[in-house]
Amino acid sequence: MQLFYNSEISTETQEITFDKIESKHIVRVLRKKEGDILKITNGKGFLFDVEIILASDKKCLAKVTSFTEKQKPWQYYLHVAIAPTKNNDRIEWFLEKATEIGIDEITPIICSNSERRIVKLERFEKIIQSAMKQSLKFTLPKLNEPVKFNDFINQDFDGKTCIAHCEEQDKNLLKSVINPAEKTTILIGPEGDFSIEEIKKALEKKFTPISLGESRLRTETAALVAVNTISFINQ
Repeated sequence: MQLFYNSEISTETQEITFDKIESKHIVRVLRKKEGDILKITNGKGFLFDVEIILASDKKCLAKVTSFTEKQKPWQYYLHVAIAPTKNNDRIEWFLEKATEIGIDEITPIICSNSERRIVKLERFEKIIQSAMKQSLKFTLPKLNEPVKFNDFINQDFDGKTCIAHCEEQDKNLLKSVINPAEKTTILIGPEGDFSIEEIKKALEKKFTPISLGESRLRTETAALVAVNTISFINQ
């Protein structure tokens, strides 16, 4: 199934006009014509069938013929707060794979040891959208604005909050502290790990210190291991 994404389409929509780029892709690349049916999600848990009524590579127009509500295939809610990596390709790889596996919310956090403090949210958003379509999911993960570590942990959280760090302290494996269908927020630090002060502050805010195994993992690997562990627990 070829899945398209449009955040504006809703159950009240009757017709939809594709922009020039998508119109060109639909008509010239996919060779779609009047009467053909396209599948569209709004990233809010709905799948729409639309019939092309004008197949123009400059302005493709379609009418909504039906829609279906698609329940999220996982019962948990996972929020990963991750320090952006120095190499953009690595954090982008995480965004893609985490979306394919199943994640609900992502927040870039700026830490004391962060090597990258500026992120391109528009680029990140496109990667998440593409991964959602490729993996045939109908709920788009929420991507938040970057926030400083201290500001992030001072929020009020629902559910379980965890911090994965590399210091030699008492920690339990993630899989042993999480329950199925639980709302969970996990902090993943930068290449240089969280600072001692950051870890202390997180523990004071009742974040549970966790381990992701014996190996010392890169930031994006640690984050993906966390995502996959939560998914596995909920199988």
